[in-house]
Amino acid sequence: MPSALELSTLGHRIRHHRTARGLTLDELGAIVAVAGSQLSLIENGKREPKLSLLQAIATAVGTDVTDLLSPEPPSRRAALELELERSQSSPVFRRLGIPPVKAGKTMPDETLEAVLGLHRELQRRDREASATPEEARRANTELRRRMRERHNYLPDIEQLAEKQLRAAGHGTGALTHRTVSIMASQLGFELIYVSDLPHSARSVTDLENGRIYLPPASIPGGHGLRSMALQAMAHRLLAHAAPTDYADFLQQRLEINYYAACCLMPETASVAFLTQAKKDRNLAVEDFRDAFGVTHEAAGMRMTNLLTERLDIRLHFLRVSGSGAITRVYENDELPLPMDVTGSVEGQVVCRRFGARSAFAQQNRTTEYHQYTDTPAGTFWCSSQTGATGDGEFSVTVGVPFDDARWFRGRDTAIRNVSTCPDPACCRRPPAEVTDRWEGKAWPSARVHMQLFSPLPSGAFPGVDDNEVYDFLDRHAPA
Repeated sequence: MPSALELSTLGHRIRHHRTARGLTLDELGAIVAVAGSQLSLIENGKREPKLSLLQAIATAVGTDVTDLLSPEPPSRRAALELELERSQSSPVFRRLGIPPVKAGKTMPDETLEAVLGLHRELQRRDREASATPEEARRANTELRRRMRERHNYLPDIEQLAEKQLRAAGHGTGALTHRTVSIMASQLGFELIYVSDLPHSARSVTDLENGRIYLPPASIPGGHGLRSMALQAMAHRLLAHAAPTDYADFLQQRLEINYYAACCLMPETASVAFLTQAKKDRNLAVEDFRDAFGVTHEAAGMRMTNLLTERLDIRLHFLRVSGSGAITRVYENDELPLPMDVTGSVEGQVVCRRFGARSAFAQQNRTTEYHQYTDTPAGTFWCSSQTGATGDGEFSVTVGVPFDDARWFRGRDTAIRNVSTCPDPACCRRPPAEVTDRWEGKAWPSARVHMQLFSPLPSGAFPGVDDNEVYDFLDRHAPA
């Protein structure tokens, strides 16, 4: 069944062609053998016409059925009326209990524009009011659930990346900065490295002048610069519009990150590398990382895209802060992870028995740390690598169920831990003798995390200061 909006658009298109031919409802009704009152219901989107009637109407007004069924409003006025109808049917407006306004023939366009301006502001305020940390967690959890169902694999973006790489002449090995520049040029962009980017933006794309502004090219290693440039290009290649809500923003961010990973670690070459490593029973994140010149985290995340879909291996990926909080996660191997009532995992503290946290205690952190962990859901093997940024320590972990450990280097580790989480006795509740010694005799002053009280950043691009961005573009625009 067509939606109410589709019926309304059809009605507007019929009315547009009827009036353009100078026909009244009754005159058109006489031609197609239908009462004018019945045609009025169709033009007002209240009734769906049969195909035979639609064909007769199209012939009478000098067009074809395909044109009448076009989803595009036939005129600027029709577009305004359809937007008003859509706005007044939204739950946000209906909750107010205000009678809807009918956009009659006598209503000037200026009045209609003013009413629509109020509706747009109402919708903006509703989106801003719902932009709470809880809503963000729900949106992120739903996105993670959908990607889990797809094994974290997006074939259309995989194919797009391989096509762009071939067009730029990329063959094998690590993707060079020069090739990234060629890819940008083929899209009509020039990469420009500047030291005064707005603090709220990782990159800025000047669509008018065909420029992508990035941080200075002298950043050590420059791994992130290739990725940032590819992400900026991805917005154009994937035809992204300004995000409509936080869920849309998260979806777009996932897609541009995915595209960048596909370019840095192309599917064909990556699968060939991983397949051979599996055949040799020598899969290792560090080898995959070094083969394509990317970071350990990028290599681990790329494995989540390919191991299940292409090598039939289920796995989990964790990035965990020094405090044990999960900052990035993917799993489809049933590893038991902590989650809140919304199903969100990010921000939760992972069991201290997991390799993701045991790795912090190792003296030698230059190589991967391997461990088996017995859990209520079975035994898992994992490989963890630690690192540090200005925000503190972190670990990156890739792990698999016990049976699949046979494909990985480090499977012969003798280190084995036991986790009974979510049982509080595992690692959250102090031992009884320590509790008896100190309970009621200590009063710690808790550190308050101010982000608990902060709303999500607002705006079309959350957290980006438009004033800074526009000032920056003015400074760098060609004379």
